Amino acid sequence: MARRRVFADITPLRESPDFRRLYVGQLISFVGTQLTVVAVPFQVFQLTDSSLQVGLVSLAQLGPLIVGSLIGGAAADSIDRRRLLLWMQVVMAATSVGLALNAMLDAPLLWPIYVLTALAAGFSGVDRPARSAAIPNIVERRSLPAAYALWQILLQVGTVVGPALAGLLLAEYGLGAVYWLDVLTFAGAFIAVARMRPLPPQGGGTKPGLASIVEGLRFLRGRRELTGVFVIDLNAMIFGLPRALFPAMAERVFGGGAATYGLLNAAPGAGALIGAVTTGWVSRVHRQGLAVLVSVAMWGAAMIGFGVTSWLWLALLFLAAAGAADVISAVFRNTILQTSVPDSLRGRISSVQIAVVTGGPRLGDAEAGAVAALAGARFSVVSGGVACVLGVLAVAKWLPEFTRYRAEEDPVIVVPEPPPVS
Repeated sequence: MARRRVFADITPLRESPDFRRLYVGQLISFVGTQLTVVAVPFQVFQLTDSSLQVGLVSLAQLGPLIVGSLIGGAAADSIDRRRLLLWMQVVMAATSVGLALNAMLDAPLLWPIYVLTALAAGFSGVDRPARSAAIPNIVERRSLPAAYALWQILLQVGTVVGPALAGLLLAEYGLGAVYWLDVLTFAGAFIAVARMRPLPPQGGGTKPGLASIVEGLRFLRGRRELTGVFVIDLNAMIFGLPRALFPAMAERVFGGGAATYGLLNAAPGAGALIGAVTTGWVSRVHRQGLAVLVSVAMWGAAMIGFGVTSWLWLALLFLAAAGAADVISAVFRNTILQTSVPDSLRGRISSVQIAVVTGGPRLGDAEAGAVAALAGARFSVVSGGVACVLGVLAVAKWLPEFTRYRAEEDPVIVVPEPPPVS
């Protein structure tokens, strides 16, 4: 009997210098991005004393993020991805420079935070499809599953280290230092990507434009199992992600400051990291749609527990449990998506997924902030968790194709490839 692997395979990092460079550069820049993700809500809450404003700043990023993702998916299939990535590091670093300069003013302004974070979200939307599409061109096909597992671990490490480091830096050195450190991480990512070989799309790529984007969106029509992938994630992120309330809860519920705020942000990532490195068992699960529903229900239940406790360490445990449930959901959602979409459309469908995965939390910030403004932070968290669980039941009832979705008995992980020239 073949030995069942429990922990991640690091073969892609050993065998592919370009993957190693992309991986290290992304790890550096993602930690920096998480610094800013934590610092912005903290600064907005300091300036306004309003969780609603925290949510609205995040909501302002939604439109640019969706547009950027759709454009980025088409661009990644048409031009050299390495060159696109290099340009994105420059423009995203420029937005962090603007945030740093604003933070250093005697009286920092609110409107530049809205503008600069919206621009950063749009540029990030362009960056991510290019980064995802680059991986199949720099890793041997036999090592691609391991490469994507390593990528998930990278993201979870960033969501632990970035927020925890941000909390310490905010307490000791202030907002300006956090933003400037983010700028430096983009420089590190630029150097790493610059050392990679050019990555033009195979076959010359497709013609960019609106028709290319529409073709990808049209494919989703009537495919209810794919609809379930997107809807269930939006349900979890909109109703069950109260990160906009973390600044207020750190101060008013748990009696802490910036360090406590950093811990609240880091806890879901810590749980997700543990979940990500121990996912050797997931290949034996064939009722993948049902597994997603169970995972999201566990996420919602953990958020209810977080909302009712006043003990910090128990709250962190609930958040970590939610993070572990979320990463299991992500593994199955990605598997369903990758095995249900033809190669010629996978890049553009991935851009839709990126828009959902990154846009949902911004809608969730607005929802959590609005409910908290009306009924308080605790009610917002608990009611959101309840709504998340009810949403799982609704998806199970109204999208039975998703609930019944089964993997093949001998599943093959299908890897994104650029579509042929049109």
